[in-house]
Amino acid sequence: MANKVYVGNMNYATTEQSLHDLFSQYGQVQSCRMVNDRDTGRFKGFAFVEMGTDEEAQAAIAAVNGLELDGRALRVNEAFERKPSYQRQGGGERHSY
Repeated sequence: MANKVYVGNMNYATTEQSLHDLFSQYGQVQSCRMVNDRDTGRFKGFAFVEMGTDEEAQAAIAAVNGLELDGRALRVNEAFERKPSYQRQGGGERHSY
């Protein structure tokens, strides 16, 4: 398992600090990256959090998946490295960073 996790179904008002604070309860947070639309600059409702270790990431996933933050039940799972566009296929539930 990787130490990066995908966080989806986020409220558009959620801040990077509140996300960092939530995940820091389960270990060391290396980084939080909230994804914005490249054309509009608006937050897209999902983020990637990098934890210090794989074990911390797994603990955070188990604890935070389904937890409500700012009125929305978060969807949290392992993030997978994004393949180059020529190797991608449509569909699937894998979230990449």
